[in-house]
Amino acid sequence: MHDFLPYAWFKGKCVPFDEAKISIATHALHYGTAAFGGMRAIPDPSDNGNFLLFRADKHAKRLSQSAKLLLTELSERYILQSIETWLKANKPSKPIYIRPFVYTSDLGIAPRLHNIETDFFIYGLELGDYLSPEGVSCRISSWKRQEDCSLPLRGKISGAYITSSLAKTEAVLTGFDEALLLNSQGKVSEASGMNLFIVRDGNLITPGTDQDILEGITRASVIEIANYLGINVIERPVDKTELFIADEVFLTGTAAKITPIKQIESTLLNTELPIMNKLRDYLISITENKEDKFSNWITSIKIS
Repeated sequence: MHDFLPYAWFKGKCVPFDEAKISIATHALHYGTAAFGGMRAIPDPSDNGNFLLFRADKHAKRLSQSAKLLLTELSERYILQSIETWLKANKPSKPIYIRPFVYTSDLGIAPRLHNIETDFFIYGLELGDYLSPEGVSCRISSWKRQEDCSLPLRGKISGAYITSSLAKTEAVLTGFDEALLLNSQGKVSEASGMNLFIVRDGNLITPGTDQDILEGITRASVIEIANYLGINVIERPVDKTELFIADEVFLTGTAAKITPIKQIESTLLNTELPIMNKLRDYLISITENKEDKFSNWITSIKIS
């Protein structure tokens, strides 16, 4: 059972969550013609009246760009203003996950993106750890990550997540927590909804943006933090066999934060993860607005 926040942003205003309803004929429901974002927000540890959003500007920019891929306009400013109004209406007291969503709201049967109405909503729920911070087991999925020439993978297009759904369920039903997807060239791409990093000989390595990955905001943040901490970062193709011999393997994402992988297929991985732990501790400190160097990553909103 999800603890949804009491209000949604729907058709330009805050309404009770249960009243935010769409028709069964909604175009996006049938054709996946929608895009979403995912943001985390936490109570300010030093001030009970404030809520802290992590990299809200980057999330708003990516969602605005995703909307453009659906041939519609949704400004970053409107996204951020709507989230602030919605947050103040809900007055949450625990860490939350925010889901802004742009979609084709027309009631039609033709698959298209021209001459069609679009709309935007926001809802949220209380969320602690999406994946176990102690680590997860993964399998290599039989499903391949799509190619950018077939789907606009730089956007969080809802229809693209059928592959993630198939891969995640395949993993869980075969005894694993999560799936790792290879791309069409047989290189490691990402997990069902997270980016992947490995550590080899002190180098932090991650598949580049040319490997059909989502341009993850947490991923980009980890790279920037690593550079600041003097950790060498390499963006390049990653082979499947590297996963089994890497010194450290971990996932990053808004929901997952930084989560270690403790097992891939039948292979148990290292449990000593000094670089990952250093990055995770620093990221947590940033999200709690305790690092002046990265204070511009945090948006503080007064909700009471």
